[in-house]
Amino acid sequence: MSQYWADLEQQEYDPDEFVERLAFRSRSGGGGGGELGEAQQLHATFLTAINDLRSMHEKQVSKCMELEEQCREEEKQHWARVAALIQRNKAAATTYKSLDERINLVAGKVVHLGDQLESVNTPRARAVEALKLMKHFDDFLDGDTSVSPVFMDKTRLYEAADIIQKLQLIAQELPEAEFSPAQRAIEAKYSEIERCLIEEFVRHHRSDDTARMAELALILSHFRGYNECVNAFIEQIQLTSFRGKDPFKDIVPLCKASWATISAVFPSPSAVMAKFVLNIYHVKLKEHIQEKLQDKNKTEQYLRHLFQLYSQTTTLSSSLSHYNLGSDQLFLSRLTKDIFSRYLDSYITIESRYLNERSKAVLQRYYDSKGHTRKQISSSGAVSELKRDMAGLIAAKTNFTIGDVVNYGGETFLSEEVAISLLQESKEAFRRCQVLSKTSDLPVNAVEIFNILISYLLHHHVDYALELGLAGIPLPETKQPPELHFFSCVSQTNTIIHLVDKLFTDSLVPLVAGSPKQGDCLHTKKQELEKLESKLDQGLDRSLAAVAGWVRTVLNAEQKKTDFNPVGGEEALPVASTACLKVVRWVAGLTEKLRDCLDGRNVEWVLQELGVRLHRAIYEHLMQFQFASAGAMTLICDMQEYRKCVADWKLGVVTALFDTLHAMCNLLILPPENLRGAAMGDQLASVDKTILDNWLQLRVDYKAARLANCL
Repeated sequence: MSQYWADLEQQEYDPDEFVERLAFRSRSGGGGGGELGEAQQLHATFLTAINDLRSMHEKQVSKCMELEEQCREEEKQHWARVAALIQRNKAAATTYKSLDERINLVAGKVVHLGDQLESVNTPRARAVEALKLMKHFDDFLDGDTSVSPVFMDKTRLYEAADIIQKLQLIAQELPEAEFSPAQRAIEAKYSEIERCLIEEFVRHHRSDDTARMAELALILSHFRGYNECVNAFIEQIQLTSFRGKDPFKDIVPLCKASWATISAVFPSPSAVMAKFVLNIYHVKLKEHIQEKLQDKNKTEQYLRHLFQLYSQTTTLSSSLSHYNLGSDQLFLSRLTKDIFSRYLDSYITIESRYLNERSKAVLQRYYDSKGHTRKQISSSGAVSELKRDMAGLIAAKTNFTIGDVVNYGGETFLSEEVAISLLQESKEAFRRCQVLSKTSDLPVNAVEIFNILISYLLHHHVDYALELGLAGIPLPETKQPPELHFFSCVSQTNTIIHLVDKLFTDSLVPLVAGSPKQGDCLHTKKQELEKLESKLDQGLDRSLAAVAGWVRTVLNAEQKKTDFNPVGGEEALPVASTACLKVVRWVAGLTEKLRDCLDGRNVEWVLQELGVRLHRAIYEHLMQFQFASAGAMTLICDMQEYRKCVADWKLGVVTALFDTLHAMCNLLILPPENLRGAAMGDQLASVDKTILDNWLQLRVDYKAARLANCL
């Protein structure tokens, strides 16, 4: 049966597996006998197992019944114990309630008795205290200092301080006519004890005995000399502080260390800390600031020190703001304004004077380095344009030049270094202005700084250089290759304008944003840039006119009539003419210079305008000649060179112009019967018939071949 228990108590019991295991044991333990014997043996084994299992079941049922009965008995006993405990708890609660009532009754009687005792003892204690004060007061009646042991024994200083403080209050209420000697004697003793208390306080401060310092501070808080105690504390702290030249480095650590002592010693630490900070600001900081700012003649150093000191003081106030310095939330900012008010009131005047002087010096140093003396130049306008046109007309008619065009050897008198210096000075000025100006004055001060920058950088430097550049542009009727340095002026001016625009956005706009001055600044900037752009456009126009004039001069001087109409009708191998090659080489060099000096859309605009004027100059030049068939081939070779020259520009308008002119050149070699078809082609369909007819008249065979009606 023990074997059955082992099988039945397995963790995962399976009845089928149990039967299989039982059958296996029966077969392995049998002695053979065939299939019938094996079956009988299995039958006997199963019957035995069933009987054994039935017997085991009956035993387990009996055991379970015994255990259930035992549990029922224990449950009855448990409930009986619980009922007894409940009864005991009820009895204990009743007893506790009764005891609590008795305690409250006794406590009430004790409080009542204490009140009665206090009502009796308090007047008695007051009477004893009054008697003691009367005896001490009696010692002072004759006007002499009391010789009471309390006032003579230095170890009883605290007791003497309590007595004399009360006597002093009593003496103030008495009529002076009768008790003046006593009042004077008490006042003298009061001052003496007060002085002794302060000396004791200082002595314990030196020995760092905060417990005694706290006792003395509490006693002195009832005396008139409490402020002297606080002053002595502050002076003692500062004796060992501020050893370096820069007090800003020492103040924050000093306040942090002092706050711990002040909190532990004084009954009103906030007021003491406020007075401590006030003393630091009005003594140490003020002396340091006055020493640094005493010399206003060195303007740059003065402004730098003022900005640095004010910034440091503002940062210091921010660092000290977490201390509770009383009810005034603006205490630290008021201290800062008190110290700097006289410096801030005159700040913008000094700033403006410095910027004017500094800007003048920068410009003068630059012109001195170039060996140049500034000239008084009238602004470009209708009068100057008229003078220039008259000079050009006279030069064209008489071959005589009125006045020399001065180009200063290619010097533009524009300097990015000068611009950067002036912009950097203005940037620093804006930074100082933001910190040192009142909120209400900030936009006005910022605009004043901006106007100074505009005056010196744009008016005195850029505008002056552009005027010199305009005056130095050669006339279109020049007899020498024009030196076009104005393109360099354009490049440098654009760079300076970008720098000014960046400063305007980064430094000025944040200072005037939201104020009426913002619109004024935008208008001023737009107006000034439009003036410069107008002069740049005028200079580019003059320069391109000089280019076109030189092209005409070269073509007129180098081009021969025999290039397009050979003498005797001799036909040579068609090649580009000398005049054409000279113009192409010069224009190619000019193109490289333009690309070096200009950028972005400016290059496209100038090259396009140059292409249009070059096309006009070439077309007008060709209209002066007669073309034979061989000469027309030379012209086509010239036109191929011109097209190659402008093809690199990649400008559709210019390319179309020269393609059209090339197609018109083909009309000079076509037989009469093909002219109409060519004129109606894609490239010439949009050209006015009058222009084409005038062009055909340049053919030497125009009349002989009767080409008048061919189109």
